[in-house]
Amino acid sequence: MFSRFLSSLLLAPALLAGQQVAAPKPSTGEVWQITPLAQSSQVFARDGSLIGEIGAQWRMSVPVRTLPRYVPQAFIAVEDRRFYQHDGVDLVGIAGAVKDNLLGASRGASTITQQLVGNLHPDLIDRRERGLAGVPRKLREQQAAREMERHYTKEQILEAYLNAIHFGRNWYGIEAAARHYYGKSASRLSLAEAASLAALPKGPAIYDPARHPERNKNRRDAILDLMVAQRFITREQATAAKGQPVETVTNGGVASSVPWFLDVVRTQMERAGVPVSQGGYRVMTTLDPSLQNAAWVALVEGAAAVEARPGYRNPTYAKHPKGSTDYLQGMVVAMDPATGDVRALVGGRTYAEAPFNRAVNGVRQPGSAFKPFVYARAILDSIPANAIVPDTSLELVVDRGVIYRPVNADGEFLGNMTLREAMTRSRNPVAVQLWQRVTGDSVVALARRMGIRSYIAPWPSSAIGASAVQPLDLVAAFTAFPNLGAAVEPRFVTRAEDTAGRVVYSQGVRTLPPAMPAEVAFIVREMMRDVVDRGTATAVRRYVPYSVPVAGKTGTTDDNTDVWFLGATTDLVAGVWLGFDRPRPIMPGAAGGTLAAPIFGQMLARSSYGRGAPWLPPAGLVTAELDRASGALAEGTTPPERRYLEYFLPGTEPGALRVDARRLFGWGPIP
Repeated sequence: MFSRFLSSLLLAPALLAGQQVAAPKPSTGEVWQITPLAQSSQVFARDGSLIGEIGAQWRMSVPVRTLPRYVPQAFIAVEDRRFYQHDGVDLVGIAGAVKDNLLGASRGASTITQQLVGNLHPDLIDRRERGLAGVPRKLREQQAAREMERHYTKEQILEAYLNAIHFGRNWYGIEAAARHYYGKSASRLSLAEAASLAALPKGPAIYDPARHPERNKNRRDAILDLMVAQRFITREQATAAKGQPVETVTNGGVASSVPWFLDVVRTQMERAGVPVSQGGYRVMTTLDPSLQNAAWVALVEGAAAVEARPGYRNPTYAKHPKGSTDYLQGMVVAMDPATGDVRALVGGRTYAEAPFNRAVNGVRQPGSAFKPFVYARAILDSIPANAIVPDTSLELVVDRGVIYRPVNADGEFLGNMTLREAMTRSRNPVAVQLWQRVTGDSVVALARRMGIRSYIAPWPSSAIGASAVQPLDLVAAFTAFPNLGAAVEPRFVTRAEDTAGRVVYSQGVRTLPPAMPAEVAFIVREMMRDVVDRGTATAVRRYVPYSVPVAGKTGTTDDNTDVWFLGATTDLVAGVWLGFDRPRPIMPGAAGGTLAAPIFGQMLARSSYGRGAPWLPPAGLVTAELDRASGALAEGTTPPERRYLEYFLPGTEPGALRVDARRLFGWGPIP
């Protein structure tokens, strides 16, 4: 208080006498000039809605004439009641400040014009300087304010001021404040909302309407009284506005899960040479806000449901120490299989505490979610889906005498079964035998063609997902199945424009060369439909009716450290992962089918996806009605519940093989 009084006292005599007080000239630039304000880069969803901003200051400048009259009036009432009478320096206000300070009340006398000078040129005029040290700054500021008033109209100054103010957090200007506090444009602000925002320049953190609504309301109501006293509004209007509660949108108008997506957009744009962090760009993305919200809610609720299960002994999100991320994490990625457009991406449970993007930057073992690559290679090598393979104990020498013994999650071996049944029940020894038969190198080569970039070790354990992969890569690779052979690369941004509306970046659909024939992709996809309809992922059907075709694969790693579900519909491919950042068992009996698959089902149930046309087989496949128990042709005595339609590559259907399958594969004969 004393420092403010002292600086006012030192300046008052000369100013009240109308003298031009000499001030040191700034060494660079013309401080009175209204310079262009930094704009944030705006990021839009596929439907055109604003989903976020990128830049040091989140701002979008708007003309003052687009605002209701009471918006600028609220700021004038509380910040500078004689704005239209003074020449940039309010002599009456300074005199009043001196008097108030002498009487013990701390008050400043900076005009809107002076505040604007300081906001536009903080490097030349440091408004933090106080007392005697602040006198030169005050003199420079007043001189610049008078000069600004000689070159600009009051409307221009007021417009620049409203677009320059800091409203707290990272939000600058009336438009950003309106959007992030109230979820609307500044042109649609109510009188009460305008007064609430006018409370913020005095102390954005103190009067934040989202964090301190009562404190904001008290100052808002005082501002409404000032507006009445200055005849901007009537007493009736003020009373009605005071009766409105202080209500803001949640999370600053930005979905809690969107920041992970925005991080990817920022990184991709910077790598492409578009400096979005400097602001001013408009970036159009592939995000579907409704699906993003569905994915976010499903993950948050699904992870919490896991923590509430009997037998869960790890730290929970509800009780974790502040600042710790040592609780169950997760990720969801959903893509349009036709275009590769990423419709939803959630990189964790809470961005504020754990901004690490597990979908893009994480590398985890996929477990049995890798098996479709092995089965696709087997079908491609003319091993039909009804081939009989034993689910049995194995001992394989892998390196320097080391013995590898694959086991099943249930600790049992079920004996002979078809490939389809082995996929449905996710039997590990069968996948390992296929890896050995078709050779691991050929499986790895197929995975590469489908878009897997991470290293896959040439060991049999890779057949059941021992080699870690990037989750986004894994989801993108699965698009080859609904696309009948060709995977697509993930796409986040469709185009970006500069301030002049010129397109500075665009990206089309990037489809990889076909990794397998359409017939092979269709057969494997049909096998994965059984996984969902009657296998390890039936939990999906608790949320999604059987009328919606869904194919998928569960995954669970050793010691239950990672659980997965990869699923596909006619118009969506998505992956769900749960685990800890520092791998450790989730809980006894954890499995992708019971923990991850329900999250996929809940997301799909909350969305409009999966309602497309049914999957149709490509031309050229051979079909036969089989007995599900034996894999042989169905007979007249085969019960209806065991009959099903199997698909074959020409030449692999029952009766077409002229070579004894026992000699060819070392397994039981194919009927």
